[in-house]
Amino acid sequence: MPAAAVEDSKTHKFNPNFTQQVLAATGQNVNPRVKQLTHSLIKHLHDFARENELTVDEWMTGVELMNEAGRMSDSKRNEGQLLCDVLGLESLVDEITYKLATDAVDEPTATAILGPFYRHDAPKLEMGSNIVQDKQEEGDRTWMHGTVTDFKTGKPIEGAVIDVWHTAPNGLYEQQDPDQPEMNLRGTFTTGKDGKYNFYCLRPVPYPIPFDGPAGKILQALDRHPYRPAHIHFLLRAAGHKPIVTQIFDRSSKYVEDDAVFAVKDSLLVDFKPFKGDPNAEFELPYDFKMATFEDAQNRTLNGSTEESAAV
Repeated sequence: MPAAAVEDSKTHKFNPNFTQQVLAATGQNVNPRVKQLTHSLIKHLHDFARENELTVDEWMTGVELMNEAGRMSDSKRNEGQLLCDVLGLESLVDEITYKLATDAVDEPTATAILGPFYRHDAPKLEMGSNIVQDKQEEGDRTWMHGTVTDFKTGKPIEGAVIDVWHTAPNGLYEQQDPDQPEMNLRGTFTTGKDGKYNFYCLRPVPYPIPFDGPAGKILQALDRHPYRPAHIHFLLRAAGHKPIVTQIFDRSSKYVEDDAVFAVKDSLLVDFKPFKGDPNAEFELPYDFKMATFEDAQNRTLNGSTEESAAV
């Protein structure tokens, strides 16, 4: 054994050359970004294992957790994404991706995580429609309306597509609940020349994320609750503009200060106002969306939403 290796073995509890050996196995034709990400991941994983002196049993517990997440995932549930949510990873990636110059006078609508219950094929509805398909559905009927504008010019955006979805009063999205109509509480709306939108929905309620799988096991192990504050999901797309994936949160809702997936932002808090004069709604929710063009997004180091590639 070379003298240097003998010296290393005396000063290190574990083989100090092992990680470098794994990194060196990478081929010459690898994509540079793939190399950057995988090498960084390998280094952090190895450091984590060494720092915590990870045992085989503990490692296998983690492997089985990931395997279980894969087995539970399908077109209606993404347990792997949910696992990332409760660990704060998706919200962190959203923050990293959505970078905005600190000297901005105004800002586009803030992003928030997509969540695991988005569906690509929500029905296209006319303005003023009701996304509540079950007319017997209990809950506070709400008239939501606003304008989609360019955050820099303030001009309305024609042709902006607004994709909206939220849970029923029982705290379940329609694909979780066989008793709900297909695509209940979902819809897409396209703005006209004035950039305005409006539709009927329900005032959302707090609800627990699914905790019957790996994400729930993590929460239980960390002595954490599974609840999310009341919120409505949105995905906005418009020609020439960066898509926006976001959520708006009922300011008065429980768990606003303690969201299980760490997605709440101050600028996304809203107030539901009592609404009179409309027999179809008990509450009104005015909210304007501001979008950035691709050029403005690049100039202001605004990279867009976490889920742009997944949702669009």
